[in-house]
Amino acid sequence: MPDPSAVTRRGVDSHCHVFDTARFPYSAEATYRPPEHEQGSVEQFSAVLAAHRLSHALLVSPTSGYFYDNRCMVAAVREGGGRFKGIARVRPGTEERALAELRDADVIGLRLDLVTDGAASVKDAAIGRLLAQAREMGWLIEVQCERDQLAEAAPRLRSARVPVIFDHCGRPDATRGLEQPGFQALLEFGREGHFVKLSGPFRFANAFSPGARSEPFVAALVDTFTPARCVWGSDWPFLRMPKRMDYGPVLANLERWLPDEAARHQVLWKTPARLFGFA
Repeated sequence: MPDPSAVTRRGVDSHCHVFDTARFPYSAEATYRPPEHEQGSVEQFSAVLAAHRLSHALLVSPTSGYFYDNRCMVAAVREGGGRFKGIARVRPGTEERALAELRDADVIGLRLDLVTDGAASVKDAAIGRLLAQAREMGWLIEVQCERDQLAEAAPRLRSARVPVIFDHCGRPDATRGLEQPGFQALLEFGREGHFVKLSGPFRFANAFSPGARSEPFVAALVDTFTPARCVWGSDWPFLRMPKRMDYGPVLANLERWLPDEAARHQVLWKTPARLFGFA
């Protein structure tokens, strides 16, 4: 693994995944199993971070491949020497002891994947209990949603009374305007003091269509959430993409989105360091 002392810039990649099928085979429950060219171990990811002079990362346990199995993510966090924190996918009904074990392993929150589970899933009583457990643990709730799902899920998420961070700019439809209900619901969460990941513009619905435009959505999020509640993430190793993604151009988006150096430093280091608990 690359020597962390070689890293010269404090910065957090706030959305990435690791896969190590030799040590942690895919879950039988996973409906999508990333092929070899979409996988990446903690050693490979550490080399990517070092090459781009980034110091820390938030590892998100993926629905793809691992479903509710967090062992690969937890092992990577443990092996990161303090450079990584984790977000877990937790099955509703999980016992308090298992959640405490995740917390002790530097897991700082749980992820709700509405793209996979559906927006209506948050209305289940078991999810309500899981959100209450997250509040008791002092955890974040990370939400993956798309299009107008957030408009449906917002009341339950809001009632949880926990900090919420949204993946991939809320994954709006990039061919529709800012007024689409799901994106307006996301902006309202920004006004209420929650957080958003400036990540995955290639995850927006219809992102590769001729009329798609991601820039207005990013600009609206920066304006509403402000850099104090925005973080950046790569989404490495770029699952389910119609074309190969390279890390460098994805990171370079940040300079275009935030030309002010102080604002970039806020999004790349100060906000995630505070939110995720990095020294």
